[in-house]
Amino acid sequence: MNDAEMIDCSEDAHQLTRLRAIMHRLRAPGGCPWDAEQTHESLLPNLIEETYETVDTIRRGDWEHLKEELGDLLLQVVFHSELAEEAGRYNFDDVARIVSDKLVRRHPHVYGDSSVTDTEGVLSQWDAIKRQEKGDEQEAYLHNTGKGLPAMLRASKLQKKAAKVGFDWPDDQGVIDKIREELVEVEDELESGDRELLGGEIGDLLFSVVNLARRHKLDPEILLESTNVKFETRFASVDKGLQAEGKSLASATLDEMEQHWQNAK
Repeated sequence: MNDAEMIDCSEDAHQLTRLRAIMHRLRAPGGCPWDAEQTHESLLPNLIEETYETVDTIRRGDWEHLKEELGDLLLQVVFHSELAEEAGRYNFDDVARIVSDKLVRRHPHVYGDSSVTDTEGVLSQWDAIKRQEKGDEQEAYLHNTGKGLPAMLRASKLQKKAAKVGFDWPDDQGVIDKIREELVEVEDELESGDRELLGGEIGDLLFSVVNLARRHKLDPEILLESTNVKFETRFASVDKGLQAEGKSLASATLDEMEQHWQNAK
């Protein structure tokens, strides 16, 4: 595509080609200095940010804005593919091909002769095929599970995979009892004054709480972010309420802040 075609292209079937052409143009001599300087490593913050912005948009149910966020996320894939192509490793077509081939391989109940018919069977089959593809049959069952994910998401993924082979509480009461047990151990270490042991027990408590969310098919990362937003909103009300009384957060007492907090609730 030339510049004129990139600027004015309305055909739906050509939009992905247009995006790739624009990305190539921005990286080429005479293009954009910022884009030309980027590397896989320098783009990592953008990839993470765009992913979380997409998640936030879905969580808020902002379906019109989701279109834009998905576009920003797609740009990251195209950008990294462009860098790989420049280095002579592979290109966007290879990226699309490898994921398409993977989907066909891991859906033998659609493209093959597998007789799996329910979701549980599909997920079990997917894991078995994945382990075979990666040569992990001889590795520990949880080998590399969730590697690179934020700790809370990885905890949930580890627990889900363990549960698939039956390593799970039979009911919620077992999880609740475990949470209470871990909380008592945290309290004990608070009295001991050993920060390292205290940190370990707090980690165990967090892991147990993640387990409760996981059992109810709730994403702990999204739950915590929802609470973050709730806290931010209510604390803003505390600040605004104090200002209306001619006070500041720095000068207010804890009791005064608590009163405004309760009002915000």
